[in-house]
Amino acid sequence: MTTETAKTVLITGASSGIGAATAVAAAEAGYDVAITFRTNRAGAEDTAAKVRALGRRAVVIRADLSNPEDIEELFDRIDAEFDELDVLVNNAGIADEICRVEDMTPERLHRMFGVNSIGPFLCARQAAIRMAWRYGGAGGVIVNVSSIAARLGSAGQYVDYAASKSAVDVLTKGLGEEMAADKVRVVGVRPGIIDTEIHAKGGQPNRVAQMANQLPMKRAGTAREVADTILYLMSDKASYITATSVDVAGAR
Repeated sequence: MTTETAKTVLITGASSGIGAATAVAAAEAGYDVAITFRTNRAGAEDTAAKVRALGRRAVVIRADLSNPEDIEELFDRIDAEFDELDVLVNNAGIADEICRVEDMTPERLHRMFGVNSIGPFLCARQAAIRMAWRYGGAGGVIVNVSSIAARLGSAGQYVDYAASKSAVDVLTKGLGEEMAADKVRVVGVRPGIIDTEIHAKGGQPNRVAQMANQLPMKRAGTAREVADTILYLMSDKASYITATSVDVAGAR
């Protein structure tokens, strides 16, 4: 373990995919990492092992981000484990099976928006309180992981998912403007078709292979490509970027 003071990043949903790749990239850049998961403890522990192998500290925390009490407990744990929180990466999210709007149940919609929209809002609130100058914080960065679906609408497939991610885009814009004078930057990324497990979780395990030739670059993106964009936005190299989102979607 290195002894120099490290910055701390909290990455929600870091047991696989973009979250896990971002945790590794952050560790390579010298961050200590807090990792949340909901059900995939093994994946979260694997991510933590990779962070520790790079000489950085990793803390694994279970949290259901559709539950406000879990979010309160998550940030209490962050306060107990770290001196301060420098970066929040609002990455945790869910997809569901292909479904037209007229067939969507209230239960599906409540869960979709609870995890993908309300959860990020509540996490961003907690992070902003800790980071903002007006509350005695030292500043920081919030990175919201949205989706290119927020622009495309996902008609006939995942309109609820697209709408929930559109709310995240508005959070990035609105909170970014609110926090601009408090030395808190709020930025977002909108990934396109990325080769991760989320497609299988949404009932389309072969979606990446089936769509590759239809994409402008004739391939899907990788989790590491999104992670590298997030790391740039976290860094001082992006110090004048806030209240905006970056598409990582290969021209879609």
